[in-house]
Amino acid sequence: MTLLNLNYKKLFVSVLTVALVSCTNSWEDRENNGDANLSVTLNEAISNTASVSQFGQLLVQTGYDKVLAASKTYTVFVPTNEAMSQVDGTILNNPETLKKFVENHIALTTFSSIRTKDKEKIKMLGDKYLTFSGSTLIDDATIIDADHYAKNGVYHIINKALTPKLNIWQYINSQSGSSAMSAYLLSLKDSNIYDSDATAKANAVPGALSDSLTNSYLKNVYNLNNEKNSYTLFLMENSGYALEVNKMKPYLNQTTVEQTTVFASYFTVRDMAFPNAYELNQLPATLTSRFGVEFPVDKTQIVGQPIHLSNGIVYIMKKVDVSLGKRLLTTKIEGEKNNDYIGTRTPILYRDKVDPAGVFFNDIMVQTPARAKFTLLYYAKDVMYSTKYRVSWRAINDRPGTFQQQLAIGGNVDLTANPIAVVNPTTLFPLITVPANNYTEVFIGEFTITYAGNRDLISLIGGTATTSALTLDYLKFEPVLK
Repeated sequence: MTLLNLNYKKLFVSVLTVALVSCTNSWEDRENNGDANLSVTLNEAISNTASVSQFGQLLVQTGYDKVLAASKTYTVFVPTNEAMSQVDGTILNNPETLKKFVENHIALTTFSSIRTKDKEKIKMLGDKYLTFSGSTLIDDATIIDADHYAKNGVYHIINKALTPKLNIWQYINSQSGSSAMSAYLLSLKDSNIYDSDATAKANAVPGALSDSLTNSYLKNVYNLNNEKNSYTLFLMENSGYALEVNKMKPYLNQTTVEQTTVFASYFTVRDMAFPNAYELNQLPATLTSRFGVEFPVDKTQIVGQPIHLSNGIVYIMKKVDVSLGKRLLTTKIEGEKNNDYIGTRTPILYRDKVDPAGVFFNDIMVQTPARAKFTLLYYAKDVMYSTKYRVSWRAINDRPGTFQQQLAIGGNVDLTANPIAVVNPTTLFPLITVPANNYTEVFIGEFTITYAGNRDLISLIGGTATTSALTLDYLKFEPVLK
């Protein structure tokens, strides 16, 4: 028995030893690989490597030799002398651009070439992120000699310098003199599409990233100034851009020609940006914007090569052709998402229901309101177009008997009236009887909007009896093409 226990203990120690060895990573293994650089700092190791001496000199020139001699751990992607000979002299001869250039080759913490992720965005010491792909690619440079460990980090030798690229928003700024679409995107710093835009601009703190709040496009669509994420932007040439904007003008009518152009342009360009950087061979036939608009990707209209930037890709397009049927989105308002009511809270029920087909839905029911014309108030979260709308609702009456309700668009709430009521609506639909247990959508009528914009008062009004109930699953406003 003693002999058996002894053999078992030996076996356990052997297995444990193998397990511990298997769990070590490349950074830990550096201590046993015989590399003489393990006794020197990254700065010393790079400076002593003849094939990268030019970059070593830049470390001294910018003061980053002292940074790479400190106790923190770093990863340095070091371009060869041959790669350095290809760098634009205007970058190297300007102290500010030179500093950014050097920073773009250094990351805090260690990144070995032995990787578990196919792609990873890593933060450099500057404001840029680079993509480490597989074990050999950092951005568009190839690692030709990997995993040189020093006592405070690791460096990889690469075949191309990592010159900082513009991000998409910086590129748009650079094109504003020749690109009408770029100039418009920048102009949205001074234009408000939504009321919340003005509030954001008023409260924005000045600084390098202030555009993220003070430009209506960056705030409401995608922040193309954000280095952390990746995007694809389709930037139209001037003639194609004008065609798309003019197509939208009849549906974004405002009180002035200038404002009509501002709104038509916004509802054109907001569907031109997408999350993720799509390489040319990855572009699908259709992309869907964050607003639900289907964007057909016609590769035959792409001018030149994709423009690779620090946070994504820009495609220059001769034109795009998004059909009005795809552009003009239906507005749907969920019944349970009312923003206010006229009456008391007591009779309002927010319900979780299942219809006869077994489909789950939420709705709102006002039972025995104890006042006539109990009113639920809604608003359209997005701009509604200047065109005719067909209006429908689904209203589930699962209580005994029937009741009536009606829809009002516009007007205002008269707080001085007794009782308080919605007055002077621009459109008042007639009272409609809500039958029992009807789960189908019901068409209730049409109305026309003259000026596109927010509809911040949409009212569902109960019948004239104090016991008249209200119910709503959703409202649907479908724009009609002219």
